[in-house]
Amino acid sequence: MEIPGRQVLESKGVVFGEAILGANIFRDLLAGVRDIVGGRSGAYESKLREGRNVALAEMIQEAKLLGADAVIGIDVDYETVGQAMLMVCASGTAVTLRKP
Repeated sequence: MEIPGRQVLESKGVVFGEAILGANIFRDLLAGVRDIVGGRSGAYESKLREGRNVALAEMIQEAKLLGADAVIGIDVDYETVGQAMLMVCASGTAVTLRKP
């Protein structure tokens, strides 16, 4: 992988960020009704966005602790845990870059 205009000097290894979020039962009921009638579930979309932001921020923080300048090859995965939890995992390779 490359970053346009920058050369990767060193890989610092794979870094991760995780977020596990609980779902609200009243929001879930409303989302279920919207799903039945074909609408979008703003509540779930908001939770997905929140989880992704937390997981990415944790991954970036881990990369900074390793002295990395960037994270490349990022992958974001979503899973449900039980019936009331959402897990979001982000991973990528922390790298140092040649100075411009």
